This record gives sequence, structure tokens and C-alpha cells, in this order.
Amino acid sequence: MFTPTLTDAQRTACLHILQDVTLQRLMLALTQGGATVRVIGGAVRDALSGRPIGDIDLAASLPPEQVVAILSQNNIGHAPTGIDHGTITAIIDHRGFEITSLRRDVATDGRRATVTYTDNWQEDAARRDFTINALSLDAEGTVYDYTDGLRDLMQKRVRFIGDAKTRIREDVLRILRFYRFQSAFGGDVTDAPARTACKNLSSLLPQLSAERVWREIAKLLATADPTPIWQMMLDDGVLAHWATAARHTDALRNLVACEMKYEAKGFALRRLAALLACDAELAASTAQQLKCSNREAEQLTAIARLAASWTGVPDAKEIRRALYQQRDKDGHKVVRHALFIATSRAGSDTQAALSQAFGVVEAWQAPAFPLQGQDLLKLGQPAGPQMGDLLRAVEAWWIAGDFTADKSACLAKARELLNQFP
Repeated sequence: MFTPTLTDAQRTACLHILQDVTLQRLMLALTQGGATVRVIGGAVRDALSGRPIGDIDLAASLPPEQVVAILSQNNIGHAPTGIDHGTITAIIDHRGFEITSLRRDVATDGRRATVTYTDNWQEDAARRDFTINALSLDAEGTVYDYTDGLRDLMQKRVRFIGDAKTRIREDVLRILRFYRFQSAFGGDVTDAPARTACKNLSSLLPQLSAERVWREIAKLLATADPTPIWQMMLDDGVLAHWATAARHTDALRNLVACEMKYEAKGFALRRLAALLACDAELAASTAQQLKCSNREAEQLTAIARLAASWTGVPDAKEIRRALYQQRDKDGHKVVRHALFIATSRAGSDTQAALSQAFGVVEAWQAPAFPLQGQDLLKLGQPAGPQMGDLLRAVEAWWIAGDFTADKSACLAKARELLNQFP
């Protein structure tokens, strides 16, 4: 039987998805165009497990070109975001909904699959990765479960559909996805065949692109507490090629405990910095290894460097100095992340100090340095490299004084230093 019995709470959660007016409009257009359409995957899984609903993805029984035709006929915008794999993104009311045609694999090479389209929902479910991701929901509120995914979800078991080794060889990224879903949905007991397959086939991971690996690792690190699973990945050897230096799980454990204490959302870059023991050089090399974006690389390195410079919760003066130094580089975010790591290392009750530190971050805006080159020209300092040296020396003095010196005081300091810059 493919329509499982739901609890009242589960039924209510599923119906809540279907109350989305924009979703209703989209599903109606597809249905009137001749498609059988259902909500698929994560939204259904999250509703059934009592979690907040994120993106809503759909599956349809028509090939993508027919889906595009239906959307066009109904004046619904669309983009071919994954057309090679049968995925169209419908854009309606300024929201995106991925619509994927039902598929079955023809050939796979570990990175991508060649697919053909079908109208068989059970066939489509059989090609998905995990049982908990193969659940679907129709417009009347009926849940379809072809792989016992609901039972696995309730038992907190992450299980591959079919043979685990076969699923992994179809797409090697599923190794990392297994650990991510184990962290997010798994219980104390890990599915033994799944873990063994991931461990034995981890040598295939280097064939993946760094970008795909980083996206998966970032999602894993953002789960409620990735510490046990990260240690499992280290034990299983799946990090032997990617993020090789991120091994300090004690630091991650302390950071997660600190985040939970202050009800802070997990942030992947902050947690990765902790795993790297806040070593700025390792942070830079790891960002390069994972091909993080330039902004992510800058943030990771800055968080690591700043957190390493603090032995506990810094005072207000140190925080203002850090904010000024990071003023053009997401400074407030970087300082907050570094504060969490520094607090987690302190190992004592620092709630009042951290709350006060966050207050300083929220209240302070970086002032402009009072002097410019033309001010030094008036003092008799000629243009050139030495002018830059003098400006930097006065600015360092101004920062050390907690930004309290005004222009007059800065000019006086410049005169005092002029003799040092002949």
C-alpha cells in the first residue's frame, strides 16, 4: 500500500503546504494542462517530521517541453535551471518553484545521469537517493510512499533506496548527502549497509567538483549539531581528500554548545573556522581547496584570524578595533562569528560579557579617520610613499586611543611624528 496512514498532526502539516495560494495556482495550471503533479521530496519530508517548510519542489508526469508550454500558456514565467535533468523553475508571484519531470535513469557515470522521462511515479521514486526523500503529496492531501520512507523518517533512519553501492556509483555526491541527512534526520543508530557502502566507496569522492562538495559540506555544517557526524566522517575516511585540515571536533562541539546556549543559528563558515582551530592559513588553503566564493574565503579567513587573536570575550575597545579593521568586509558579521568562537573557548560562564559584547557590535559604526593626504601637505610633508607611512602611523595611534582623537589632535600627532619621516 503506497498511501500510508498519517497522524492528525502530519495530515495538518501537509494540508498547510497546500494552503499556499501561489502553489495552488501553479498546481492548477499544470493539472488543467494535462499533468499529474505532486509536491515532492524535502517539503513533504519536513512536514511529516514536524519541521519548518523551506522550498517547495514539484514533480510532474509530463516531459519538460510540455511543462514549459503549459507555463507559457498560463503566463507563468520560467527558467531552464536544470533542463538537462528535466527540471524547470517556474517563477510566479516573485517565487521560484522547481518542477521536475518524472524520470528513470538510462546511464550514470558517478557525476551525472542520462535520463528518460516516464509517467510512472513508482519508477521515479525508485531512482531517488534515500527513502525519506521519495515521499510525494498530491493536491488533495494524499501522501504517496513507495519506499517505506515514512517509517524510516519516524524511526530516524537514513536508508538508501535499493542497493547502497549502486546508488552511490550513480552519483558519488550521495556519500556526502548520506552523512548530511544522517546529521539532520538520523538517530543514534546508523544504517549499517549505508555507512559501510559510503566508507568503502569514499575513494570515488575526488572525482566530484569542489563546488558540489562545498555546497554539501556547508549544508551539513548548518545542521543542528554536526559534531558526531563530522567525527564519523573523519573515522570513515570520507574527508581524506576534501577539508582535510578540519579535524578539531572538540572545538566544534564547544562552539555548538555555545550557539545552543544563546539560541543562535548554526553558520557553516563559523563552524568550519572552529574545525580548523582558527588557523588563518589553514582557513585560506581550505577555502581554496573547496573553491569557496571570494566572499566566503575572505569571511572564513577573517573569522579564523580574529577569533585566534582573542583568548576570551574581548572588551569594548578591542571589539571596536576589530570592527574598524573589518569595516569593508562584512565586519559586523565577522566580529559576531569570532565572538562566538572566542566565547566557546573561554570555558566559563560568560553570558553577561557576551551579551555586552554583542551590544557593542550592534551600537558601533566605524568613524572616518580625520586626516587626509592634503592635511599632511599643509604641514610640509611632501607627497610620496612617506606620506602614506605617516598617515598609517597617525591612524594606528588614533585606533589605539579608541577613536577619540579629533582632527586637531591627529594633526598635532602628525607634527610630532614628522621628524621621523624626513
